[in-house]
Amino acid sequence: MKLPSLAFTVTDWKDVPPTRHPGERGDALWRTLTLGDVRVRVVEYSPGYIADHWCNRGHVLYVVAGELITELEDGRTFTLTPGMSYQVSDHGDAAHRSTTATGATLFVVD
Repeated sequence: MKLPSLAFTVTDWKDVPPTRHPGERGDALWRTLTLGDVRVRVVEYSPGYIADHWCNRGHVLYVVAGELITELEDGRTFTLTPGMSYQVSDHGDAAHRSTTATGATLFVVD
């Protein structure tokens, strides 16, 4: 990830309009700030959310609230709770998808 040249920026996330992204079950609400090729997002998953795809994009993901289960395409699963993060590279060996029984709020840079 290479951050582009930009002025110091403060983001009040409540002022960033959400976009709805339906999952296989439930919804994800994304509040997105795009800086060149980099996205910075606050993502809220509804209780019962299951992603509708395997993702190959790299992320730095931090769990702010709730519980997130990340499943890798090879069958491994990881449960993340507030204060935990994961880091994965673009098109690496870890295609992944997210689920949550309780709902989750994430801060994601990709």
